[in-house]
Amino acid sequence: MSTHENLLQGPEPTLLPDDYPAARERLTSGDDPVAVAASAPASSLVWAVLAEGALAADSPAGNVEAYAYARTGYHRGLDALRRAGWRGQGPVPASHEPNQGFLRSLLALSRAAHLIGEEDESERCAKFLADSGTSVDEVRALTLTTK
Repeated sequence: MSTHENLLQGPEPTLLPDDYPAARERLTSGDDPVAVAASAPASSLVWAVLAEGALAADSPAGNVEAYAYARTGYHRGLDALRRAGWRGQGPVPASHEPNQGFLRSLLALSRAAHLIGEEDESERCAKFLADSGTSVDEVRALTLTTK
């Protein structure tokens, strides 16, 4: 008897490689996120941390800055996901630490887009999080780990 792939099963979870452990360590130890971003600009995590900091400023200028940082982290993350075999759908588990920068950037982009009036984009990003198999609350809890 031959075995067949279960076509009803969704794609396997995408697990990004741990390409930027030094950047994560520097952020966790309290290094300036701008300096970390300058040394690891392809890391989604550094852009997520910068976006979260700008959002914390709670100002119109900070919201626009957060949008730019989050969009950068989002695109860096999409590039990494595609290199890891992601084909536009399927789980991107928040439990896998290297995925967290992308997911945090996605959440920050949703929040910043909402704050600057880009509701369609805000909703798309929130849906993307859900489609990735995670929740806003789960990703929001991650922001506490590198501040």
